[in-house]
Amino acid sequence: SIHLVHGEASLQEHDPGGLEVLEVGLAAFHAALTEENHTLKRSLTDPRLFSGIGNAYSDEILFAARLSPFTLTQKLKPDEISRLFEAVKSTLTDWVERLRAHYGDKFPEKVTAFRPDMATHGRYQQPCPRCGNKIQRIRYSANEANYCPTCQTGGKLLADRALSRLLKDDWPRTPEELESLTKN
Repeated sequence: SIHLVHGEASLQEHDPGGLEVLEVGLAAFHAALTEENHTLKRSLTDPRLFSGIGNAYSDEILFAARLSPFTLTQKLKPDEISRLFEAVKSTLTDWVERLRAHYGDKFPEKVTAFRPDMATHGRYQQPCPRCGNKIQRIRYSANEANYCPTCQTGGKLLADRALSRLLKDDWPRTPEELESLTKN
């Protein structure tokens, strides 16, 4: 939606209150992340928790941190939270610098969340830049999660709720099982 506001006070009424992740420390990040028990993907993209992390950048952050999008936040170990925090900062800083260098002083036109130099987002079935295996995705609601099963989920394919329920025991568990099904 678009809102027309007058003054900073009116603008603040529309602020969902998420942390500015590039301006906070690990303790504040940890507290916000683990306040409720949600998946990492959901928590990172919730503007009430974190400001400015959308679907595309959450995929990139989780890839950099080598974490599954569907790991529950309250099950994370301290080293995983620290790794995620560093991945958030480095990924967002890197993309801010890339986009500033690309657009310079010009207003961005044809803005898209799909960029050819992203590691996972929008790269379904393309090779992972780290290990070479195919990037996978799960579609849900109006979003999707892109991930590398080798680098992020210990070689396991994440189950797409609708399709995996339909296939039950025939749902492939590994990228190799999926590949063998698509070759036939």
